[in-house]
Amino acid sequence: MHHRFHDPNRKPNPQSMNAMADESSKPMPEQVLKRLMLIMRRPLVVFSLWVLAAAVLPLFGREHKTRKEDYGLGFQIQIEAPESEVLQAVDYVANDGMIEGSIEYNKDKYVDNAFCASSSSLFPAWTEPGKVFYKVREKVLAPLNFKESTDEGTLAVRYVVQSKTPQQTILRIDAVFVEDFRRTVHPSNGSVESAEYKDVQDRVEALELEKKQAAESEKHRQEVLARQTLERKHEQDEASALATSQASSETLEQHVANLRHQLERVVKAPGAQLKSAPFNTATNLNSLKGGAEVVILIVTPYWYGVETEDGQHGWVSREQLEPLP
Repeated sequence: MHHRFHDPNRKPNPQSMNAMADESSKPMPEQVLKRLMLIMRRPLVVFSLWVLAAAVLPLFGREHKTRKEDYGLGFQIQIEAPESEVLQAVDYVANDGMIEGSIEYNKDKYVDNAFCASSSSLFPAWTEPGKVFYKVREKVLAPLNFKESTDEGTLAVRYVVQSKTPQQTILRIDAVFVEDFRRTVHPSNGSVESAEYKDVQDRVEALELEKKQAAESEKHRQEVLARQTLERKHEQDEASALATSQASSETLEQHVANLRHQLERVVKAPGAQLKSAPFNTATNLNSLKGGAEVVILIVTPYWYGVETEDGQHGWVSREQLEPLP
């Protein structure tokens, strides 16, 4: 084996040095140049991508992640309806068997098989004024819109109805999910409360519509009944007046005068309203001037069923009429 040792006293060979200089002075091949440029650029590209990712990822997470303070706030609103209607609507929703605003793990609809309850251990006892309802679903798996819910447990919704004024009611809704094994409490992000309120509001509007339709139907019935009664009485009075006229020995003029005093009245000043039915809230058919004469067709303790000079039928309060002079 031969070993090559460096001799410090050995002088460099001029020919070798010239050869090396000639070699270094040759132009670099084009392929080598391109490879060097790619190597030089690569760190810059990697650094730029890292900076872009560091700027975008926090924004992406902040846009899609519900803030911590958004959980457990509950829902409260003032409804422009009497307490009785809101109680009826909440009772209907609490018994509908569905919890809206959430879905169970691996399912694509609302949480079903819920039941109405008089109390729930998932909420502290309610000590303030108001009527309380509960809707509960047991053995629900990882319901959506509850903070970090990944296990099986019980989902409960509480509704509190409080009267504010005769036509205004306060409604509070809270929802919570509690795991069965670890008893971990998972507050709601408000989706369940908002969806359940929508169901309550829809029911309140339906009740208002039913009440309005019932009032209009009753009004129409009363008007028809009053008109039929007025017509029958008018026929009876005509028959009675005719029989009396035939049986009486009085002269025609005396008979007419007696009938006028019995059956006609004068409207007191300044005038009166001709009503469609015998009650103050009935529709006004016409305004009668003071001194106008009417014929009495029906007599009640507080109202007269009358016919006006132009043949219009209606009702006038007895206090607004007086006998003929």
